[in-house]
Amino acid sequence: VMGMAHRGRLSTLTNIFGKPAKDIFSEFDGKDYEQEVFDGDVKYHLGWTSNRETYNNKKINLNIAPNPSHLETVGAVVQGITRAKQDKPEIEDPTQVLSIVVHGDAAIAGQGLVYEIVQMAKLDGYKTNGTIHIVVNNQIGFTTNYLDGRSSTYCTDVGKVTLSPVLHVNSDDAEAVVHAALFALDFRMKFKRDVFIDLLGYRKYGHNEGDEPKFTQPLLYKAIAKHKNPRDIYASRLISEGVIDEGYVKHIEASYKEKLEEKLEDSRKQDKTEITAFMQEEWKGFTRVTEGVMMEEVDTKVSKDKLKKITQVISSLPAEKKFIRKIQRLIESRQAMFDEDRLDWSMAEHLAYGTLLLEGYNVRISGQDVERGTFSHRHAVVKVEDSEEEIILLNTISKDQGEFDIYNSLLSEYGVVGFDYGYAMASPNTLTIWEAQFGDFSNGAQIVIDQYISSGEDKWKTQNGLVLLLPHGYEGQGAEHSSARMERYLQLCAKDNMFIADCTTPANMYHLLRRQMKANYRKPLIVFTPKSLLRHPKVISTVDEFANGSFQMLIDDDTVKPKDVKTLVFVTGKFYYDLLEERENLNRADVALVRIEQLFPLPVKEIRAILKKYKHTDDIVWAQEEPRNMGAYSHMMMHLEESKSFRAATRRPYSAPAAGSSMRSKMRHQQVIDFVFDKTKNNQRH
Repeated sequence: VMGMAHRGRLSTLTNIFGKPAKDIFSEFDGKDYEQEVFDGDVKYHLGWTSNRETYNNKKINLNIAPNPSHLETVGAVVQGITRAKQDKPEIEDPTQVLSIVVHGDAAIAGQGLVYEIVQMAKLDGYKTNGTIHIVVNNQIGFTTNYLDGRSSTYCTDVGKVTLSPVLHVNSDDAEAVVHAALFALDFRMKFKRDVFIDLLGYRKYGHNEGDEPKFTQPLLYKAIAKHKNPRDIYASRLISEGVIDEGYVKHIEASYKEKLEEKLEDSRKQDKTEITAFMQEEWKGFTRVTEGVMMEEVDTKVSKDKLKKITQVISSLPAEKKFIRKIQRLIESRQAMFDEDRLDWSMAEHLAYGTLLLEGYNVRISGQDVERGTFSHRHAVVKVEDSEEEIILLNTISKDQGEFDIYNSLLSEYGVVGFDYGYAMASPNTLTIWEAQFGDFSNGAQIVIDQYISSGEDKWKTQNGLVLLLPHGYEGQGAEHSSARMERYLQLCAKDNMFIADCTTPANMYHLLRRQMKANYRKPLIVFTPKSLLRHPKVISTVDEFANGSFQMLIDDDTVKPKDVKTLVFVTGKFYYDLLEERENLNRADVALVRIEQLFPLPVKEIRAILKKYKHTDDIVWAQEEPRNMGAYSHMMMHLEESKSFRAATRRPYSAPAAGSSMRSKMRHQQVIDFVFDKTKNNQRH
């Protein structure tokens, strides 16, 4: 599994990975694509998968991952793909799956992501048994001299973090380069550790076709212009040693150019270009779908007997081992919740994972503090008191079940989200989840969100079912622990690129997670998850809602009579419960609270049915706890024409998501609630 940036990529795709030169020429011609629902990408960003045979008749599966222009991002994705392939049950020796990452000297020294990836190399949740890092060291970064590009002696000094060997090689010496590559491979296979090759060379021309390098490095490029290229240097040596004659190289060159000319002519016979999907073998049986299919209901029902069996397993700690009293009570309470027909948020997760595992799917969760959960609700891993042995009850449901893996990550967002995206890319039958410690910490991975999660399928035909769980909700914790920046994700929504949900009931969360696997397609899923609702007395669901229900994109208010309703309020997420409490305090039976659980694709048809149901109501409100310039308000106006006339009850526009003072935060929160129930109390007025 290989990742590299654009420089030299087309040559690598053709000569190593076997991509037909005809296809590349077709892409150069700028032809339109065969599929309408596909925007594509520039030719040197596309991925490729091939099965090739070596000179000694060994078959090898080669994958070069698609990548954006953001240098080094693909490195994290490659690690995730590699780990997913190594985790396959048919792979007896994980070292047989090798990750290779090609870097530039400026990028490996300047991009902090490299450090994050190197720190993953020996961690249980992320190790890939060693990566070969190849640095194409041009001693320049676009126009920046290497002396301005790093403080360290070598661009590869990040390798010292894990005491990895670094081989510094003269790129003009072809045999030395081959020797270094073979040594690196032998080292990796024997010691299962990272190894770096620093190919010290130069960039023959400018950064791109129209660049003039002499503007910024006139002396260097005068020297380069006079310097023989590596092919000619090696050919001269072989000729002097009598290995080849002078006509040999010319013959190879002429023959190769002739083949390329043939491929060029073939490519011009086609009107459109077809982009081949990456890793097609892994995605057999899955289809790419549009928004219409995404809105169809998926059967996520499970028998009560199965739910009962799973509950018994996850409620029973090994009797021969000693656990702290608090954790014993917590684990045993799961059975009590089931028996009392009052399932909370933690049970929604456990039963979703447990039922999927029983059906043969795998589950992988990673992120900071996910084993216990930031808010101590999950406890997927339980520690024995006197030994700290780890017990994972979800792996003891059945002999034939899928694998449940959960890992506390290193303190990284960018690297870990990239890794998990790669894992989901290579393992569509694994429910792959990344959870942020707090929702807004995900902006540390913004490049992966922008360049891969939201746009990967549109650019590269790559489906991906990665789930992001982002804790979100205004509870007086300040600017950095309140908002998951919902508006950022909603702005990225287009056509059919992902699901975005903000659930208010455990049953809906349960069915949402199950839907992610039970559908015959994969889309990224962004879930704004609760904090205070994890233990809220009203945030419960029945066993029957788990067993016989389905995911509800919208939840109507069945506690009011439509003819009595004077104010219809649309709301999403935790704010619903704040409004519900206020409605009870005011004894207002004339206010209907309707929850939008899926924000994208927005259930427009269902919303319009609600508007029709409450057609006698002339006061329709969009209510959110976020500032007006944040949250889902602008998203609603973009996707639902009717919402432009809704009365918006929000915080005022602010640059920070929330106030640092809990008193001020509480005051602002109450002002929004007051305005929902009394249109004369407009908090937007100054």
